[in-house]
Amino acid sequence: MGQNRPDFKDIKSFEEFNRYYWYREELSQICRSLTLAHRGTKQELNYIIEQYFKGNRIEKSAEYKNKKQADVITPNTPLLECNFSFNQKFRDYFSVLTGVTPFKFTADMAAAWRKAKRENNANFTIKDMINIYYGKSDYAKYDNSVCQWNQFLKDFCLDEHSDYYSNKLKVASILWKEVRVSKNKKIYSRKLLTEYAYKIEKYCK
Repeated sequence: MGQNRPDFKDIKSFEEFNRYYWYREELSQICRSLTLAHRGTKQELNYIIEQYFKGNRIEKSAEYKNKKQADVITPNTPLLECNFSFNQKFRDYFSVLTGVTPFKFTADMAAAWRKAKRENNANFTIKDMINIYYGKSDYAKYDNSVCQWNQFLKDFCLDEHSDYYSNKLKVASILWKEVRVSKNKKIYSRKLLTEYAYKIEKYCK
């Protein structure tokens, strides 16, 4: 802090800058005046100023700001703004909100997230996702009928009695249609062959 130390604006190089002693608060103020990143240790601030003299501006970029904002997650945070993902970080967060440990995302929550992304819904929040979890929202429902049909067809084809039919896929689809509209479980059982024989007998070999 000698009298010979010039004002920063009069210093022409980092080598010249480095000849003088600067307090961390001074370095921070210099960075602030240059609209550079101004938080950190004395060593970090010194590096930012060194880069400034080299023509490299280390600023708080929009990406950095968004990252810092995304780190602060509340129930009202939109999913599209907080880099939401079905990862451990958010499992832990939802575990805190629900008191459920370990927390597991549901198929309906996955369907809701896909819909929010597809529609670019910036208003869909963490709280909305919690409502999906508790069944308080019908924003999106997982359609498990495709999975049920695939399993039904697989089980039908594994049944040796299905070999009696010339068109297995057709017979399976007829049986599935009956099961789907009934109140019974959406699974294949051999008794269906007897119960709906009148509809499938023409496909016997």
